[in-house]
Amino acid sequence: MITTRPTIPATRFVERLTAARRLAETAGVDAILVGVGADLRHLAGYPAMPLERLTMLVIPAGGAWSLVVPRLEATPARLCPPAASGDLPVVTWEEGDDAHALVAGLVRDAAGAIAGRGIQVAVSDDLPARHLLPLQQQLMGARFSVASAVLRELRMVKDPDEIALLTLAAHAADRVVAQIARGRLVGRTEADVADEVRERLIAEGHDEALFAIVGSGPNSASPHHEASDRVICAGEPIVLDIGGTLAGYGSDITRTLWVTGGDAAKGPDERFRHLFGVLHGAQAAARAAVRPGIACEAVDAAARRPIAAEGYGDAFFHRTGHGIGLEGHEEPYIIGGNTEALREGMAFSVEPGIYLVGEYGARIEDIVVCGPDGPIELNEAPRELYVVDG
Repeated sequence: MITTRPTIPATRFVERLTAARRLAETAGVDAILVGVGADLRHLAGYPAMPLERLTMLVIPAGGAWSLVVPRLEATPARLCPPAASGDLPVVTWEEGDDAHALVAGLVRDAAGAIAGRGIQVAVSDDLPARHLLPLQQQLMGARFSVASAVLRELRMVKDPDEIALLTLAAHAADRVVAQIARGRLVGRTEADVADEVRERLIAEGHDEALFAIVGSGPNSASPHHEASDRVICAGEPIVLDIGGTLAGYGSDITRTLWVTGGDAAKGPDERFRHLFGVLHGAQAAARAAVRPGIACEAVDAAARRPIAAEGYGDAFFHRTGHGIGLEGHEEPYIIGGNTEALREGMAFSVEPGIYLVGEYGARIEDIVVCGPDGPIELNEAPRELYVVDG
């Protein structure tokens, strides 16, 4: 179990807030309004509770930033690193106050406008309607846009502290894969194994165990299979896709197992071995393609070409990867049509799969960081087919 973790210092959050304000100025945005979620945690280190009461980080392009919170949440808000260091003022509101009017006033004061006319505001992409609509009423005439258009540059490229946390999360998930592969599987339900995965992720240092895909037999051909009451049998594959968060940063790993029940005659058939061999080579090719300057779609193509060449093209029907950080799925997306170039520090999954619906499937997934000269592979668990007694 992990006992020590790197911490992100208050100065880093101040740097991020400064960068966000600079990006707002460049984009012609008067203020960025950040509600509860990953953007708030990234910019202020505050994992706020998702309440119906308004919590909002206000970043004016031409003024001082502040964190607006209900008074009953003042104590945890003031403990976030930039607030604790005195670099982020916390503004509280009382029960019965109009918190949306308070935020609108801060925006108008910073923008120097009257009644919101001509104001440009960027809001969190997932800000609930119960907050967005009152803000629009308070800032009549303002133009609203999504904050990701401004903040995406900050979130996509991870700094060394973030990469260290992603690495710790990846290694913890690696250990859980090994533990599950060594344990009993035959005769248990998928749901039972998924419960064990979640328990082990927490035991290995995760704060949350967010998902445990245990797809056995024909269910292995369903990429997002929900672990069910199906009983695992000898002589079939299991796609094991697990992950959660450690200090807010995500893990996500997939390995494919074949359970024999201790009977060598129930090992993988030649067709499955061939399918898996093609997949293994495709995933390796995609990882090897990672380097600064290469387009996201080129990494996707590197995974797709060998699979298509062996006649499995229609059986690989999802993107090759997704970014990961404070959210399990974030930019950049490793998919055809995404011409954005990889940059050093981008973190994402590489996870091709081959799925023969109604029969079986396989997937291999690793978290990879784009390094200065090539890929930095965070997961260390073996990528070969795990042939286990189960």
